[in-house]
Amino acid sequence: MRLRALLETDALGLRLLGGGDGLDRSVRGVMTTDLRDPSRYLSGGELVLTGLAWRRTADDSEPFVRILVAAGVAGLAAGEAELGAIPDDLVEAAARHRLPLFAVDENVAFATVTEYVVRQVSGERAGDLAAVVDRHRRLMTSGPAGGGPEVVLDLLASDLDLRAWVLSPTGRRIAGAGHPLSAARAAALAGEHLAATRTGRRGPYRVAVAGTSYSLFPVRAPGRGPGGEPGPGESPAGRNVRETVLSDWLLAVEADAGDWPAARLDLLQGVTQLIAVERDRRDAARTVRRRLAQEVLELVLTGAPPAEVAARLRVAAPILLPGLGAGPRWQIVVARVEWAGDGPAVASGGIAQSALEEILAGPVAVRESAECPDGSGGSGGVDGSRGSDGAGGVGWVGVSDAHDASDRIAVAHLGEEAIALVPLPATADGPDTARAEPGGQHPGDSGQGRGARPEHAGLHADALIAAVRAPLAAGLGNDGRLTLGVSAPVDSAEGLRGALEEARHARRVAAARPGPVCAAGHHELASHVLLLPFVPDDVRRAFTARLLDPLRDYDRRHRAELIPTLEAFLGSDGSWTRCAAQLHLHVNTLRYRVGRIEQLTGRDLSRLEDKVDFFLALRMS
Repeated sequence: MRLRALLETDALGLRLLGGGDGLDRSVRGVMTTDLRDPSRYLSGGELVLTGLAWRRTADDSEPFVRILVAAGVAGLAAGEAELGAIPDDLVEAAARHRLPLFAVDENVAFATVTEYVVRQVSGERAGDLAAVVDRHRRLMTSGPAGGGPEVVLDLLASDLDLRAWVLSPTGRRIAGAGHPLSAARAAALAGEHLAATRTGRRGPYRVAVAGTSYSLFPVRAPGRGPGGEPGPGESPAGRNVRETVLSDWLLAVEADAGDWPAARLDLLQGVTQLIAVERDRRDAARTVRRRLAQEVLELVLTGAPPAEVAARLRVAAPILLPGLGAGPRWQIVVARVEWAGDGPAVASGGIAQSALEEILAGPVAVRESAECPDGSGGSGGVDGSRGSDGAGGVGWVGVSDAHDASDRIAVAHLGEEAIALVPLPATADGPDTARAEPGGQHPGDSGQGRGARPEHAGLHADALIAAVRAPLAAGLGNDGRLTLGVSAPVDSAEGLRGALEEARHARRVAAARPGPVCAAGHHELASHVLLLPFVPDDVRRAFTARLLDPLRDYDRRHRAELIPTLEAFLGSDGSWTRCAAQLHLHVNTLRYRVGRIEQLTGRDLSRLEDKVDFFLALRMS
């Protein structure tokens, strides 16, 4: 808006005292001040309102006006409520510096002027941005993306002073403007969005995270109702919500949209439509990778000759790891999503596919080496973050920060399972820089002929879900469950069938654990962990009851803490000294408790067989 418009608005009660040749200046904002030097709070283009409390003598006007002009303000409006008529020294100083000067009638509150300016400026900016958004929508829908979502988010920040980010269902940053959003806060926002989506609430969702207000706008899939809410005939908790809750993006705006006018809400909904176009484009780009994975896995499952499988892998490698000089190693990840209902749990391979693509694309840490395809050293996660152990990475290896990790994902869904074919760069013989799995065993050494070669550790099940467990759990709610299994890396087509079975076994191990999001890795298949999930429930209950119920009953009656003592004793490998120190007990007190355990159960904790029985009972309980 122009200064002239203010003068022509009778309700504002402004009179021009000088600087009439500057009435066509644009007004970008308004500021009220009585500071002698308000320059630190000025960015240029403001209408400055002042009650003249800063003026003590006539000599104060010249430096005050000089400061305003240097800051590039549009004009100055002085109130008459305090001193009556505006002092001549201020009028003269404004004239010397060609600064438009207005007098504000004593019956007009500064709040009235401020509200008018803010309303006019915001309305004009919203109109300008709406036009830009409309142009950008046409660009994005009719040809190559005109800069992607980043362009529109930059406009939101510059024109409406709104900081916004596009996030995936797990909080992975897709696009953003302004200062970066921390991984923890992004994950928290994603969790809030997923939880609200499951309830069927209408977007935008207003939430507060770490004392900051945000408005979360669903980026709706085609066919959904406005604002991301269920369309006609869709139940909020029904199948359609389940199908999209783990794949839909969201637009997080750092503001409370509760008091926004309808025009601004409509504008943000238009932005989400732009983002939805970009989302569709990226989904289409994944089609080739999905088809590659589908073809390779179908060959593996049908028992095709290794030479035929190897030929398909040679086609896949350049697409998934461009620039790779040698044939990669491969790793298999299997995921399954099940929804509980009135009857047996229902699994969906399509939902698992979306969830697995998201898990592999987002929080997985990256450790790069000199053998990376692009030769970069790398440092941390796909989004620039560090690994979950803070050491620069466990998890997906060999992916450069210069490439989006989602460009390396090939996930198919076969029946009720989603299966990912993950390429890992082969490394030259040299010092072993791989991170060993628990128990000192390298991931490649699973006892199946793969050997402990000096190569990267590859994907680790725990690292895969560490950062995404909370938001995924919010999306799954009380009736959904995601389980995931990870194989060891294999060097050739001959090993893929074994890797697939290994990942499936690991997923079944994860399924035996409590919780909505569980994962297990190949290293767990060489221990008792593999056997426990397949023990029938009635056998499990009988075994644990026979050994542990006498101790639980005694603890309830006497508060003797025999169960915690037994756990600590076994965890200390039967060391009296270490166990006593851990429990803060005298060794004699510990010996008394262990004796009571043996008396109640008829077992001898000095015998290996009895120790193993107690250990397994505790694990199965």
